[in-house]
Amino acid sequence: MVKLSSRHRADPPQVTIHAAWLPGPLYFIQHLHGADGKRGRMRWMQTEMNGANQSVVTEFVLLGFHDHHDLEMVLFVLCLGIYSMNMLGNALLIGLNTLDPRLHTPMYFFLSNLALIDICGTSSFVPLMLVHFLETQSTISFPGCALQMCLTLALGSTECVLLATMACDRYMAICQPLHYSELMNWQMCMWMAAVTWGAGFANSLLQSNLTWSLPFCGHNIINHFFCEILAVLKLACGDISLNAVLLMAASTVLTLAPLLLIFLSYVFILTAILRVPSAAGQHKAFSTCSAHLTVVVIFYGTISFIYFKPKGKDLNLDKLLALFYGVVTPSLNPIIYSLRNAEVKAATIALLSGDLLSRKMSRFPVL
Repeated sequence: MVKLSSRHRADPPQVTIHAAWLPGPLYFIQHLHGADGKRGRMRWMQTEMNGANQSVVTEFVLLGFHDHHDLEMVLFVLCLGIYSMNMLGNALLIGLNTLDPRLHTPMYFFLSNLALIDICGTSSFVPLMLVHFLETQSTISFPGCALQMCLTLALGSTECVLLATMACDRYMAICQPLHYSELMNWQMCMWMAAVTWGAGFANSLLQSNLTWSLPFCGHNIINHFFCEILAVLKLACGDISLNAVLLMAASTVLTLAPLLLIFLSYVFILTAILRVPSAAGQHKAFSTCSAHLTVVVIFYGTISFIYFKPKGKDLNLDKLLALFYGVVTPSLNPIIYSLRNAEVKAATIALLSGDLLSRKMSRFPVL
């Protein structure tokens, strides 16, 4: 196996980059059809296998924003600050859930899972991306690219399913309050969390195995700032028809199906809230799910904007949108839950004042 020299590297494919984690069905439809709307093989499936150049790819070049060095410096500062805020905010949510007994409920259990996904998801590509912002040429090894793609795809898939799981929890709390404690016990919560994480990682392992079983023998330039699965597939030499079909199926199951479940849950939730006779009761009921609804709107709103915006030739704009989706959106979750949730605010105040830690330490015997 040899590394490709610069003369063997082709110009970067002029493709449109969309979602940072989980691609949607419309994305595949756009790329499985040519500009004239006829179905056919994609141009980027062409390879040099029949030619003289039989080199095998052992590393990839991540283009990122290297053609705009000043922009990279600005993005480095912004992404470093946002990433630090993301780590601190989500770690705070996990810590509060662990320390404060008032937060030992199913809703905050799932919120801790969401915070863990946001920490791991951004950490899977942001630190390396920050290093690449400071380099003139960014490369990543073949195994490193495979691991990065597997993690980002797994965590993105898991988050989609988790948001639907949290919506079901809110439905049970508001629409079935008398049976909530019985139905949403800790055994059920652990089972739902296991299914959520299992679905995300099962999808990732399947897609990653199919992707990396393909031959990569020609181009090694990824027109992205990390190893996103569609950007990697564009470099494969073999037939990717099966990959495209399974990716579309997975996107339907793990993106549209959870969204439909969330929509139906909130239809029943809003119906139940409107039946509450007093305005104060309606406000109290809605406040228990407003933070989750805000997160869902931002999450799927960003995806919808990326998919449905007019297709343009500015690839840097597409990558900036993907950067916002992958870096900024996860950092907003702890802010939303801390600002719109009285229990989280009370726990934060107790932690900052030292009361929470003192109460926790008082449970341990004095030697």
